[in-house]
Amino acid sequence: MSREILIFDTTLRDGEQSPGCSMDFNEKMEMADMLDSMGVDIIEAGFPAASEGDFKSVESVASRAKNAIVAGLCRAVEGDIRAVADAVKPAKRGRIHTFISTSPLHRKYKLQKTEDEVLDLIKYSVGLSRQLCDDVEWSAEDATRTEDDYLCKSVETAIASGATTVNIPDTVGYSTPEDYYRMIDMLKNRVPNIDKAVISTHCHNDLGLAVANSIAGVRAGAGQIECTVNGIGERAGNASVEEIVMAFKTRSDVYPFTTNIISEKLFPASQLLSSITGVNVQPNKAIVGANAFAHESGIHQDGILKNVMTYEIMTPESVGQSESNLVLGKHSGRNAFRARLKSLGIELADNALNDAFHKFKALADEKKTITDEDLKKLAS
Repeated sequence: MSREILIFDTTLRDGEQSPGCSMDFNEKMEMADMLDSMGVDIIEAGFPAASEGDFKSVESVASRAKNAIVAGLCRAVEGDIRAVADAVKPAKRGRIHTFISTSPLHRKYKLQKTEDEVLDLIKYSVGLSRQLCDDVEWSAEDATRTEDDYLCKSVETAIASGATTVNIPDTVGYSTPEDYYRMIDMLKNRVPNIDKAVISTHCHNDLGLAVANSIAGVRAGAGQIECTVNGIGERAGNASVEEIVMAFKTRSDVYPFTTNIISEKLFPASQLLSSITGVNVQPNKAIVGANAFAHESGIHQDGILKNVMTYEIMTPESVGQSESNLVLGKHSGRNAFRARLKSLGIELADNALNDAFHKFKALADEKKTITDEDLKKLAS
């Protein structure tokens, strides 16, 4: 039996905090419309108390979202909480997302509060949020560096105070998949009222493990994943929505989980975000990178020409890309060279083909990219 996992997209909040990735009002609305249309379950639209502009953006996303729940983030402060409640009011379904740090490091140096004082703030902030909104998410900032006993007590307190979702963030990307699985499993087994809330993951990518940790959390029982398009976010970023969705879809034999995401919109969403922020993804980025479905090696190209499944585990069309790309370069083979010429309407006899291929190899040693115009000249 497959289990449906909620996708909580924080591209417009945590993602926008990535240096160089800020968006103006119209860009946020365009991105929000894309997220809504691609099947995101919850859109975290911003931090309403941060500025008048952020409040307006969250309010506008709330008023235009057709399908998604719209959430706003707030600290455990009355003004912040009321700002979110007001901003998400136009939404068909709104959510208040409040947080406070729980780790000893954050309690001592950031909050300068005792364990009991933090627990009191959890009760207060979640309780007030629940008075203002039926859907309340609470996050334990720096959860993965929090003592087990205190984390359990904090989660239990949040749920008892009215939280319907409890988020367990790996705020600084410190966890390994084994760590994160153990933590979610522990909460499932030790928090007596855990069945009254959805457990959420929020993993950062400082060690390159955000997606692996998120999936480990789901395997342990989490029902929601917080992620972003292209994995943008603070420092090394967040878990990438495109990688999570396609891992579930491609490896359903080991990950019996589904999402409501329309996978064919993953590449268009990636392209839209890159055009808005001016930040392109690395070419070898999984799923949406320029080289994700590109092949230059002659051995690989020969396999692709015979059967694409020899070197591709998913189709480019399944993520919204148009087709695989056989890139001609110094590693390319004769079959790919012949196939590209044929696509240009050029067919050569064997001797002429051999001659053109040798010239192509010589040119490829000098140029990184061989264009169609180069090929036409070689063939003539």
